Amino acid sequence: MMSGVLGITDIWTYVLGTVAIVLLPGPNSLFVLSTAARRGVRTGYRAAGGVFVGDGVLMFLSAAGVASLLRAYPPAFLVIKYAGAAYLGYVGLTMLRGAWRRWRDRNDPATPRLIDAAEPAAIRSPFRKALMISLLNPKAILFFVSFFIQFVDPTYPWPALSFLLLGLIAQVASALYLTALIFAGTSLAAQFGRRRRLAAGATSAVGALFIGFGLKLAQG
Repeated sequence: MMSGVLGITDIWTYVLGTVAIVLLPGPNSLFVLSTAARRGVRTGYRAAGGVFVGDGVLMFLSAAGVASLLRAYPPAFLVIKYAGAAYLGYVGLTMLRGAWRRWRDRNDPATPRLIDAAEPAAIRSPFRKALMISLLNPKAILFFVSFFIQFVDPTYPWPALSFLLLGLIAQVASALYLTALIFAGTSLAAQFGRRRRLAAGATSAVGALFIGFGLKLAQG
């Protein structure tokens, strides 16, 4: 196997594959979009920061061989899988509860429009929530095992550089995509601010999607 740039065997295949995978809708991107739509650009980037850190941790674990160990030991992987499913369900239920409160208070002018004053503390911690969603995502772990690691030439004398470049490419692709979602979300925020019924309906839909992600993950 011929080594390419910094020990990466086929960098352009990796770039195209990573972009395609990043563009697939999932709980990370949906959470960032919904956070930006509800609370603006700055908070959207806080959520995106949680995704970046979570992905970075998974990349490090993949390079260290921990992710491969989880895949080789099914009970440990199942624990992460069901914990991730439960957490996604919790996120969805929290969003549904917030949507109900927003709907209940839709005619109260004293209630803040973009942020529900009674919103649970978990929703007010977008970085931590996005980080947990990333770390408890078995599909992300499998991505770093079955795709990410395959592009490192095992004969290259400095594999850490290979993993660093692969990780940088993945993070840049993710940053560009999440930035687009954040600004798309803020364009919705004005509509949500004026129309509480629309905001409640959108939050309910996102919450239902998160519950669906959790159920699919538990059954898959």
